[in-house]
Amino acid sequence: MSAGLLAGILLAGCAASHTALVGRPRPASSPDSVQIYLQPPATAYEQIANLTASSGGSLAITMHGKIDKVIERLKQAAAKVGANGILLYGVGHESAGALGAGFDTESGHSPYVAGVGSSAILFRETGAGVAIYVWPADTLPGGFQ
Repeated sequence: MSAGLLAGILLAGCAASHTALVGRPRPASSPDSVQIYLQPPATAYEQIANLTASSGGSLAITMHGKIDKVIERLKQAAAKVGANGILLYGVGHESAGALGAGFDTESGHSPYVAGVGSSAILFRETGAGVAIYVWPADTLPGGFQ
């Protein structure tokens, strides 16, 4: 099996992100303007969409690199729906499958077969949060204090 075919098989089942609208989307913004919140902001905000993302399909190897890819994908998804923030639920890892290889030798004159094999479990990082629009304090919509 060629390396290209193997990479294609591994990447085929990897959904990078998913967005489910729960509010009114706004005009798209820049991913660079999206802030990450670990707690709800102190000012008024609206929920726009639930987000999930994974590092699947990225070339990142380290856990830190994979988490960076997850955050980047969450910010991109939030920006598409016009959010300026993400209330991050969490980041974790999950099994993305296993990869194995092996070979054996067989002699026509012996009932024994010798073989060698190896396998590895592949992990990807995942993250979830809600895309939010945080209102500037001087432009609160009606009903917000």
